[in-house]
Amino acid sequence: MPPTPPYQPALLRLLHAAVAALVPLAWLSGVVALANHDRRWIRLPAQVPGDWIDIHGTVGVGLWPLALLFVAYALMVGRARLRQPANAAALIGLVLAVTSGKLMQEDWLRSGQLDHVPYHLHLLAWLLISGAVAWHVGAVITRGGPALANSMFRLQVRHNDMPRHWLAQLTRRRG
Repeated sequence: MPPTPPYQPALLRLLHAAVAALVPLAWLSGVVALANHDRRWIRLPAQVPGDWIDIHGTVGVGLWPLALLFVAYALMVGRARLRQPANAAALIGLVLAVTSGKLMQEDWLRSGQLDHVPYHLHLLAWLLISGAVAWHVGAVITRGGPALANSMFRLQVRHNDMPRHWLAQLTRRRG
């Protein structure tokens, strides 16, 4: 009998997918905004037209509530998984990115004000997320192979994992 494939809770898959879709968009739009306005760190062959600070900010506004929900889920339901350094680093990078992003003012970059602490924290978060996401994916593949990685993409939902059960999952005591 073949082994049962790993199953990830539906709420985790939903939140993870939403965050995993927006983080690369935030990262890439941040690279372009950085290359267009703060050329100390990244230079592209040509300036990319568009208002990339606003694009990056819009992605961040969408990421903010999802990140809050995802962090709450991770702390309440997935606390044991945070003992794995790759998972903890990815979550810390996400928290640092959205928190420092909320503390920034979009005109700082436009006007060349590059010495604010939240801006430097945001750059640090960008570096941390760059490494942490790669580390996280590598750790998932190392720990569970393709079966564990693929379990995040399955559309299967168990009867006791429907949206009406999510609140109970979140409030259940974990050891």
